[in-house]
Amino acid sequence: MTAAPRHSRRGLIIPLALFGLLLAVWSGWWFWLSNQVETRLEAQVVALRQDDWDIRYTSAEVSGWPFRVRVALPDAVITAPSGHGVIAPELVAEANAWNPDRWVLVAPDGLTLDRAGKGQVAIAGDGLRMSVSHLRARFPDLRVELIRPTFTPRGEAEPFPIASAERVLLNVRPHLTGGLAATDEIDVAFRLEEARGRAGGPVEGATGQGRLSADIEGTIVNASRLTGMDRAGVFAAWTASGGRFTAIEGQLAAGESRARITSDVLSAGTDGRLEGQVAVRAERPMAAISGLAGSRSGAVNRVGATGAAAATAVSGDRGADLVIQFRDGRTWLGPFALAPAPKLF
Repeated sequence: MTAAPRHSRRGLIIPLALFGLLLAVWSGWWFWLSNQVETRLEAQVVALRQDDWDIRYTSAEVSGWPFRVRVALPDAVITAPSGHGVIAPELVAEANAWNPDRWVLVAPDGLTLDRAGKGQVAIAGDGLRMSVSHLRARFPDLRVELIRPTFTPRGEAEPFPIASAERVLLNVRPHLTGGLAATDEIDVAFRLEEARGRAGGPVEGATGQGRLSADIEGTIVNASRLTGMDRAGVFAAWTASGGRFTAIEGQLAAGESRARITSDVLSAGTDGRLEGQVAVRAERPMAAISGLAGSRSGAVNRVGATGAAAATAVSGDRGADLVIQFRDGRTWLGPFALAPAPKLF
């Protein structure tokens, strides 16, 4: 009787050996990368502390093998010399192991924003995340997204302009000229969707207890000077160097009122408040201006807002071309001072 031929196991052993080799190489890469991340994090923390940053957290936890690098910082406190900072039960940064040039930072349990003298605001929501990519470029791409956030001042903190929103989005990326990145300019796009103002505040007044939405973009010139989070604030050195916002345009919706805004140049004064003027093409502006006049907020000049409402009423509720000026630390509509000018630092 002829014995059955024995099948070679080579066809099984070779693929397993190749898989084992690839797994060993990939694991070596992952452990080297995770070690580099941990080492550079520690070095960066030391450098920032030497520049008067307050950075605290319990020991960093690195995980994610085999396809991710995940760094968790429990009980994180990060405060710049300017006094601005964040406090979070946990901050988590993740990157794909095959693309460590793009990181996503999330606050899974919310965070507290410290506003340097104005007090703290607790921020919660369905998603709080920031992504950073192209880290080797002069200006990396930055994206901040808050999904259905809520804003709650803590203790005796100054009020926050809005209580909640459906979405807040901030995009920052290098400005392109002829397809090439400009030397010292970055583009900024900000979107606010369906925000509700705090009770008695100017946003609630302007929207008639409705919703506020904004979609604004522009270019920041002298962007390289936005690096100093010193005690004067992030915009102080930028302002002193002649930094400015250019090519600003966008759309606003406040309750029943709608507006399209444009401005060639905006800058900041030595007090950090915005300077320049904005052209506004408004539809049904009376509702927003009258709402400001009736606002209980101490930040709104009710006399000025009432005068502006009366002057605007001459054109009825038709579309109107308005000019808003930021000067002398105030926001002006014609001869009427409405409120303090927005403060950048």
